[in-house]
Amino acid sequence: MRRAGAALAGVFTEAMEWMQPGAITRDIDRLVEQAILRRGGRPAFKGYRGGNSHPFPTATCISIEEEVVHGIPSHRRLVGGSLVGLDAGLELDGWFADMAASFLIEPGDARRRPLQEVTLEALYRGIDAARVGNRLSDIGRTIEDWVVGHGFKVIRDLVGHGIGSQLHEEPAVANYYTRSGDVKLTAGMTLAIEPMVSAGDWRIRFLRDEWTAVTADGAPACHFEHTVLITSGEPEILTLLEDGTDPWQTGVFAELGVAFA
Repeated sequence: MRRAGAALAGVFTEAMEWMQPGAITRDIDRLVEQAILRRGGRPAFKGYRGGNSHPFPTATCISIEEEVVHGIPSHRRLVGGSLVGLDAGLELDGWFADMAASFLIEPGDARRRPLQEVTLEALYRGIDAARVGNRLSDIGRTIEDWVVGHGFKVIRDLVGHGIGSQLHEEPAVANYYTRSGDVKLTAGMTLAIEPMVSAGDWRIRFLRDEWTAVTADGAPACHFEHTVLITSGEPEILTLLEDGTDPWQTGVFAELGVAFA
């Protein structure tokens, strides 16, 4: 999973250059798929069903503004000032990695920046709570407290997940406090921790494509994700570059001033 994570992190460092005004989302998707294949991986999302009547058609999810997650790349162009989520998964030798980030397309809209900063900080705070002896509910409580304390809402109908030899495994990793399905965290567990945050209401609806989740009130949403290993000590982010660099601490994200504790 470390190898899969490093490969996917490398893909995202390339993708950062493509998240520009005027870029067509299906072209970004094609470039991401090519980057995954060059690294010996397989796009984990393409063909995934997840209980839907038809499989997901592309290698990435590209979700714009009120689209929370699972936006399907198309002919749409990226527009300056918008918040755009890019989510991708990779399978390498039977093991999976999953990661996501929301990009503020230049010239950035200052009203979107606090949402982006709070969501990224929520990711790292959730990761820091992923320790032996804690429970899943500690991750959710930590994320929710941070998000709500800054005036935003956690999306409640979508959650993170276990990950390993399958893209989606138990347990569900809620971004809010709940004792439903609560379990103690143990060394060796691997989780996709992914806060999804709305600038308005937390309620969502799905578009007719059955995949794209949007905020019910049309408010912009933000999403960050890492694949994380729980160890006997510090939690380990698996979706890092081979040199240990965190992509969400580089480039445009370094400007946010958010650091993993």
